[in-house]
Amino acid sequence: MNPFQASIKTPFADLGIRLEDSRLAAVEFIHTQKEHLPGDVAGLEICRRIRRYLDDPLQNDFLDIPCCYTGTPFQVKVWKALRTIPTGQVLTYGELAERLDTSARAVGNACRKNPIPVVIPCHRVVAASGIGGYAGATHGSLFAIKRWLLQHEGVTVA
Repeated sequence: MNPFQASIKTPFADLGIRLEDSRLAAVEFIHTQKEHLPGDVAGLEICRRIRRYLDDPLQNDFLDIPCCYTGTPFQVKVWKALRTIPTGQVLTYGELAERLDTSARAVGNACRKNPIPVVIPCHRVVAASGIGGYAGATHGSLFAIKRWLLQHEGVTVA
């Protein structure tokens, strides 16, 4: 049984899309043979918005995708703050931590647990000394995804 209601092929990975009550609940990096779109209107709209972002990162409706947040109250607070970072901009873990009155490590841990990467843009949070990690990885395919997403948005980070 496929645990995803949809899958989207992208230049960096295939995305498995899980929906809950017509809201986006999870995005996972998967391997699929072909795209599969959901049968309901809300799911189709979510996939359309993700595709528009992949085609043009400056689309205004990308961050308006309705999400189902499943995490601790602190994680949800961080994830909602991530969605306020404009496309093409980054914050350091420390800068976001200061805004949320917490530590950079706590922000990093919440980013690592993000169940909806790409849409909840944890890729827009970088280390003070460079790009930082992505989903806990500092090299490899996940790290390459972060670099691709930032470059897609016109951000260059050493």
